[in-house]
Amino acid sequence: MRFTCAIALLLSAGCLAAAVNEPRTVANVSSLPVALNRDFSFRKTKIYTLSDQALPHTKSKAPTDPQNTAKGKFASSSSKSVVQEASLNFERSYRLYGAVTAADQRQRHGQYFDFFWRAKRPADLTVRFEYKQENLRALTQAKEVAYRDVHGTNRSEFRVIGDEFFDDGKVLAWRCLLIEHGRIVAEKRSFLWD
Repeated sequence: MRFTCAIALLLSAGCLAAAVNEPRTVANVSSLPVALNRDFSFRKTKIYTLSDQALPHTKSKAPTDPQNTAKGKFASSSSKSVVQEASLNFERSYRLYGAVTAADQRQRHGQYFDFFWRAKRPADLTVRFEYKQENLRALTQAKEVAYRDVHGTNRSEFRVIGDEFFDDGKVLAWRCLLIEHGRIVAEKRSFLWD
C-alpha cells in the first residue's frame, strides 16, 4: 500500500512540475507541418485586458414603479449587470493581488490569455502562443510551455504585460498551437490571424 501511494505521489508531483513551467520566449517562429489529431483539442479561451484605468462604477437603476417590479421587467437586466461587474472586479483584484506600489501594478497591466485544452492520451506536448502586437506590425513573436506525459484537461496561461505591453502595444492577432513531435496537432486562432 505504501509503495502504491509513493508511486501516485511521484506521478502527481511530475504532472504538477510540468504544469508549473513558466512560458519561455521563442527566438524564431518557424512554420511547422500540420497534422491535426482528434486526440488533442482546445476547449475554451479566456482573454482579459487589465488596463491602468479603473472600472467605471455604474449605478444600477432600481425600478420605482411597483407594477414594473412585480412583472420583473427591470430585475433581470440590473441583476445581470451586477453579476458581470462583480466578476470583472474579481478578475482585476485577482490579477493585481500582491502588487502594492504603483510600479508593481504597472508591471501587471496588459493582456492575459488562458487556453483550456484537452489531451485524450498521454503525450509530450508543447503549447505555443504566437502573437502580433500593435506597434511591431508584421513581426510575429512566440511564447511556449513544454509538458511531459500530459493528458486530460489542462490550462496554459500566457501574459503580455508590463513594459512589453506598454512599449509594443496591444495584441492584435494571435494563435495557440499544440505541438507533438514537431507537428501541429491542434490549433486555436483569433479572427484576425492570417
